[in-house]
Amino acid sequence: MTGVRVLVGTRKGAFVLTSDGTRRDWEVSGPHFGGWEIYHVAGSSADPDRLYAAQSTAWFGQLIQRSDDGGRSWRPIGKEFAYDGDPGTHQFYDGTQVPWEFRRVWHLEPSLSDPDVVYAGIEDAGLFRTTDGGTTWHELPGLRTHGTGPSWQPGAGGLCLHTILQHPTDQQRLFVAISAAGVFRTDDGAKTWTATNRGLVSDGIPDPDAEVGHCVHRLAMHPSRPDTLFMQKHWDVMRSDDAGDSWREISGNLPSDFGFPIAVHAHEPETVYVVPITSDSEHYPPEGRLRVYRSRTGGDEWEPLTTGLPQEHCYVNVLRDAMAVDSLDDCGVYFGTTGGQVYCSLDSGDSWSPVVSNLPSVLSVEVQTL
Repeated sequence: MTGVRVLVGTRKGAFVLTSDGTRRDWEVSGPHFGGWEIYHVAGSSADPDRLYAAQSTAWFGQLIQRSDDGGRSWRPIGKEFAYDGDPGTHQFYDGTQVPWEFRRVWHLEPSLSDPDVVYAGIEDAGLFRTTDGGTTWHELPGLRTHGTGPSWQPGAGGLCLHTILQHPTDQQRLFVAISAAGVFRTDDGAKTWTATNRGLVSDGIPDPDAEVGHCVHRLAMHPSRPDTLFMQKHWDVMRSDDAGDSWREISGNLPSDFGFPIAVHAHEPETVYVVPITSDSEHYPPEGRLRVYRSRTGGDEWEPLTTGLPQEHCYVNVLRDAMAVDSLDDCGVYFGTTGGQVYCSLDSGDSWSPVVSNLPSVLSVEVQTL
C-alpha cells in the first residue's frame, strides 16, 4: 500500500514520521541530530530514499546531513560552501553597507529529476547548488550580483533565501523568495535574474512599482499551473497569474493577512491554505484560536477550518516552511507549530488530528508520498 513520510525539522533535531496509506497510525523516528537546529529536511522526488537535512550548529557551523535509506541512517556531507568571486556588500538596517556573510542554510530544494542535484537557499540571501549529492556546493552568483543586490536588507528573521520553486517542465526556470528583498525569477538556469515584484505594496515602500525591498514570507505553486503563484507576504496574501510579472491581493475576508506559510492542494490548483496570526509583533493566532483558512476559489473568499484544533488559549505560531501536502488521492494537509505539534487533515482541511505532540518547536514540515 502507498505510504507517507513526513519530514520534520525542529529547534532540537529532526523527526521522521511514517504511515501507510490510511495515515491513521504513525511510526515516529528521532530525534536525529538531537539538540541541534534543523532548519529544513527535504526528500528527493527522484529517489524517495534520499533525504537531506540542514543542520545548524553553534560549534561546528553549517552541516548538511544525507540519508540514503529514508532516514534510518545519516552521514554528514558538504560542510564547505564555495563562493565564486566576491559578492560585494548589501544594505544593513541602518542603511550602511556590510559584506555578505554565510550564516546558515534555510531551505533545501532537491531537483525534480536528479537525486544528486539540490539547491540551497542561505542567509545572507544566496543560492547554492550541488551536483554530486551534497559533497560540494557552489554559489550561483547571478542572483546576489543582480543590480539591486546592494540595496537588499534583512527582514526581522535575517536576510534569508527561504523559498525555491522549480518549474515542473522547464529546468531553466526557477523562482526564489528573499526576506526582505522580494521575488526573483530566472529563465536561463540561474545565470541572470529578474525581480518580479510589481503590484506588491509594503510599509516604508509606498511605490507599487518598487523593484525590491518586499518582505515575502513564502511562495507556493501547483505543478499543473506553473505560471500561477501564491504568496504570503509580511501583510497581504497575493496571487500572480503571469509567472510573477504582476501580483494582486487576495486577502479577502481573512481575520488577519499576516502569516508565514501558504500551501496549495495537491489535486485542486484553486484550493489554497494559510494560517493567519495576529500581527508582525504578536506571532500567535487571532483571539488565541488556531485556525487554518482555506480558499477554494484561489483567494478572496476564505473559510476557517477549526475542527480538531485548539480554539482557546492557543498561542503557537506556524512558520514559513512548516506546512505541506501529500499527493495521495485524498490529499493530506500537514502543518507543525512552535508548540511542537504536527497536525494532519485527511479531508482537505475539514477536520484535523495531531500526528505527534510535544516535539521541540517545529521549523519545517515536508511530505513524501511513497
